[in-house]
Amino acid sequence: MRLGIFGGTFDPPHIAHLTLAEHALSNLDLDQVLWVLTSHPPHKRGQPITPLKYRLEMLQIAISDNPKFILSRVDIDRPPPHYALETVRLLREENPKVELIYLMGGDSLRDLDTWHKPVDFVSACDALGVICRPGVEINLEDLESIIPGITPKVQFVEAPLLEISASDIRKRIREGHPFSNLLPPAVHQIIQKKQLYHSQ
Repeated sequence: MRLGIFGGTFDPPHIAHLTLAEHALSNLDLDQVLWVLTSHPPHKRGQPITPLKYRLEMLQIAISDNPKFILSRVDIDRPPPHYALETVRLLREENPKVELIYLMGGDSLRDLDTWHKPVDFVSACDALGVICRPGVEINLEDLESIIPGITPKVQFVEAPLLEISASDIRKRIREGHPFSNLLPPAVHQIIQKKQLYHSQ
């Protein structure tokens, strides 16, 4: 069994998240994608983040239509900080007989040497499913010199290049611009009902 690990703050979860996860399922021959909602991301300390209960509600409704999308509470039910290395190790304990493929963008791969214990992280993963974004250049030779053993673990994912980001959606909402087409309808309804992001 092959499990994809898709981590993030999902603030809010949007169409690009779903599209990329669907392509990862197909291109990497995954059985399921575990959506790991990070409650306290270490790299976003000091930044405003929507309360966990709202992000959890939005993510649950966003992935509910696909039975191969599974919500993981691995980063919800433990105290911070939530480093990817510990996330993978805990998921390994929960799923000892499966392959774990960590999904990330090309920008994350490029900057992987800045992550917490990157050599240990790569060693803990069976593979890295990398979705490249426009304008992101990745030099695997340079990365290999810093993180030995990373090259054979990288598997690139072919997916449509969707220029959608959660930060842009939050900005659109705050400034009163249209945004409904960037989100699953149920997520849009939650945002409107609870007036999320209007004053961030």
